[in-house]
Amino acid sequence: MTTATGTFAPRPGAAPLPRMIAAQAALETRMLLRNGEQLLLTVVIPTLLLVLFSSADIVDTGSGKSVDFLAPGVLALAVMSTAFTGQAIATGFERRYGVLKRLASSPLPRWGLMTAKTASVLVTEILQVLLLTVIALALGWSPHGNPLAVLLLLVLGTAAFSGLGLLMAGTLKAEATLAAANLVFLLLLVGGGVIVPLAKFGGAQSVLGLLPISALSDGLRDVLQHGAGMPWGDLGILAAWAVVGLGAAGRFFRWE
Repeated sequence: MTTATGTFAPRPGAAPLPRMIAAQAALETRMLLRNGEQLLLTVVIPTLLLVLFSSADIVDTGSGKSVDFLAPGVLALAVMSTAFTGQAIATGFERRYGVLKRLASSPLPRWGLMTAKTASVLVTEILQVLLLTVIALALGWSPHGNPLAVLLLLVLGTAAFSGLGLLMAGTLKAEATLAAANLVFLLLLVGGGVIVPLAKFGGAQSVLGLLPISALSDGLRDVLQHGAGMPWGDLGILAAWAVVGLGAAGRFFRWE
């Protein structure tokens, strides 16, 4: 019995770049969704905050329903938890254990790996936004405004937090990244206008308003709660953070 020559001939070489990026993005997403700590940050904490503060009169959120004030802030928190805190911690430990070094020597270029990580973040955020939106609507949320403005805010917010997260993961040790990322998460949760209105902070309001979480939460709130048009000021702040964060990450990120 004979076999046709060349039927099983190997085809050496790397897969097409888009296929490699898609495969790496799918792997990154599965790893993130299987991580209990990441799920706590990205899903459980934002959901609990939304339900708790919408159902109980704990913080004075001004006139109107509490959920109308809280929902945009919690959406901003979800973006920060995934693009900044979760990504910084995961990437930091991948760097420590040599995972990034090995991936950098694969046919997938370094920029392709970062693209895959960004795609994974975006997929996770889509799931977060859908879940939190359903919960907020069940609690009586009445959103309105320009969908394009909301999309731009979320994209620029993701870029800003992603750059800062990668900068932290690529310059600090893994343990320091873990501590710093969680500390920043807590500080911005309290002082970033997510749950407590910035007006409650008095003279510090103008400074806190320049933080990326404040710009994202205020921008989303202006659009979804007050029906404002394009929030150019908040978009400008987020764009500036995105340029600085991504630029610094690209310049100072250490793969080993």
